[in-house]
Amino acid sequence: MSRRSTKNPRDAVHHPVFARFYARFSVTADLKGGIAAHREELLSGLSGRVIEIGAGNGLNFAHYPGAVSEVVAIEPERNLRRLAAGAALRAEVPVDVVPGTAEALPVKSEAFDAAVASLVLCTVRDLPRALAEIKRVLRPGGELRFFEHTLATGRGLATAQRAVDRTVWPLLFGGCHTARDTVGALEDAGFELGSYRRFRIPEHGVQLPTSPCVLGVARRSAVVDRSNPPH
Repeated sequence: MSRRSTKNPRDAVHHPVFARFYARFSVTADLKGGIAAHREELLSGLSGRVIEIGAGNGLNFAHYPGAVSEVVAIEPERNLRRLAAGAALRAEVPVDVVPGTAEALPVKSEAFDAAVASLVLCTVRDLPRALAEIKRVLRPGGELRFFEHTLATGRGLATAQRAVDRTVWPLLFGGCHTARDTVGALEDAGFELGSYRRFRIPEHGVQLPTSPCVLGVARRSAVVDRSNPPH
């Protein structure tokens, strides 16, 4: 498939100020904050067709292993999508950057061997619907690799996260909600949880409301109920 980027004048998500900030901050965080190592861990061992949800400016693309035959990268924000298209041209695996939202993925059901969600589930408007869509597009037994903000296990920090989410934080940071229970949401969506680990960014030092993260694997069941077939 050819590598391309599509612009839509009526994008469902449009955060031009945040997009410019994120494009700069994310590169620094990768180089100096250790995020690049987490991306490498997230994508290690993937193969076949992969869909990436909320690709941002495409920083994951350089970490996909050669066994990946194609990446379809969904990004709703046009400024980040343009940057992702440039990153796709430099990637060592085929990457196709397309517009779309997590709640309505513009791809066929059961079309992918794996899905990747990297610091994006905190921003989607409807998390249960987004997870249902990811489950729909995965083949039976396909896996979801996730690296996400998550609700802290400590009461004090969790309270701070909920307070931050009620302020202007989501407006300033592209819809980010720091207090979402990522693992619980995956279980509620019917995913089978594999291994995962919790950590903070940075892993040492002051712990801010945005610090707690979780990285791991979840799977769509290999047994599919055909009484309600995917569309």
